[in-house]
This record gives sequence, C-alpha cells and structure tokens, in this order.
Amino acid sequence: MTDFNTGDEVVPAGMQDARRDEGAQYALPLVIRVERATPPTRTDALEAAAQAVLRFLTDPRVTGPDGEWEQAARAWTDARIRKVVRRARGAAWERACALPGITVERGTAQVRVYPPVPVDEWPADLAKLQVSGTDFGDPSTLAAPEPGTPVLWLNPRLPMTAGKSMAQAGHGAQLVWWELDAAGRAVWEEAGFELAVRVADAEQWAELLHSGLPVVTDGGFTEVAPGSATVVGDHPSLRAAVRLPRRGIPISGGTKRVVEGASPTRNRYTF
Repeated sequence: MTDFNTGDEVVPAGMQDARRDEGAQYALPLVIRVERATPPTRTDALEAAAQAVLRFLTDPRVTGPDGEWEQAARAWTDARIRKVVRRARGAAWERACALPGITVERGTAQVRVYPPVPVDEWPADLAKLQVSGTDFGDPSTLAAPEPGTPVLWLNPRLPMTAGKSMAQAGHGAQLVWWELDAAGRAVWEEAGFELAVRVADAEQWAELLHSGLPVVTDGGFTEVAPGSATVVGDHPSLRAAVRLPRRGIPISGGTKRVVEGASPTRNRYTF
C-alpha cells in the first residue's frame, strides 16, 4: 500500500507501474473561480493550484490515520494520479464552496481543491461545471522569482491551456513535496508553501531535464502526447541534493552544474 504523504513505494519506481491502471481510478478535483468581469491571471491560477495541492497533501483530514479524507487520498495515489480542473462563477462557485474542500487565494486567483473522487462519480455540483474556458493570460512580463524561491518550470515548447497547466503545476508541486526530507517539508510549510510558476526558456529547459530534479511527464489523457515532459520541480533543498546552485532561478548564465552521469529519464514520473 502506498503512503501518499511520504511517497513510499510511489516515488520513484511506483509511478510507472502499470498496475496503477488496473484498479479504480480517482481524480483530484480543482475548481477555479472565473467571473466574467474579473478573470484571474494565468500565473496566479497556476500558483494557486500548486499551493492548493500542497495544502491538500498536508491537511489533517488527509494525514491523520482517522482523517475523513485519508482513504480517498490513498486510493487516488495508489492508482494513476489525476488532477482535473473545472471553472465556476457566481452561484455555481457558491455551490462549489459549500462542498468540503480547501480554498486557496493567490493574487487574482481563487482555487478550491476537494478530496479525490472516482473519475465517473463526481458530486453533482462539480460534475456540471465546465472544463473548457480555463484559458487566460498574464497582463505583462513576469518578474524573475526571488532567489531561494521554489519554482515549477513549464516546458516552453508545449502549448497548454491554463486549466491543463494548472493540473501540471499541481503534479510538479506534489513531486517536490514527496522528494523533500522532513526538514525541507517543515520549512516550506512554515513559509506557507511559497512558490513561483514560470515558463523556462529553451536552453534552460534542456538543462533542467538533465539536472536530476524531478520531471513531470504527462499520461496523455488530454491536450498533449503521452510521455511529454511538462514541468520540472525546482526547490532549493533538491538543488542541494543534486549539486546545483541553491537559487531557484535559471541554471544557465555561467553557473551550470549538471550532475555527472545524470539521466534525462531517471527522475521522470508519469501522471
């Protein structure tokens, strides 16, 4: 049985185990508030989704041995780990907020995460929400992340809707959490899971794929081909483990330190 919180038997080997496809499949629902007059910006939405996943993974209802969400979370991580993003506004958002879950606010974005549900048994008030219409942008060029900030780097060559990118950012945050030791987790949680999501440039992306940092590869259910690398999880503690600069900013620029013998596939995990 997999421990979703520590990653035992899941990371790294279990993620690619074909037996994950044999049992009941679950999805982690994420709902983003998208009002017509005040839609969220893309990056705020992605960062809110990543933080929502981290808040879910550390919630006592999940981590406690008798937590009310513990069994659903365990069933979700023992199968193919899916995240599905839907949108809501007005009364539909109010109904979504009435269901048990956790709401995260990040800048212009509000995202609510719920305990995992069977892929074909969504609660009615969530099932009726639309998956499409989650494509929004950023108003201007984004500032570089502050030094030391954990960063989820997106593939610059892989166009994805904001909804799809939110799910991938959530995958990346989950992988980083699993790979951190207890001390690294405690520091990050104490900091409120501060993070940034950015699109890597082409050169940086190639370096990240060979860095030894965790890489999300997509299962190919929507939008992109199976096996596509979508996100690299870059956390200062993980950089230290693979002997990269503890910066949380691009590797290139005279400080490239790729781990000798690092494999471009060794740290890839398929969701």
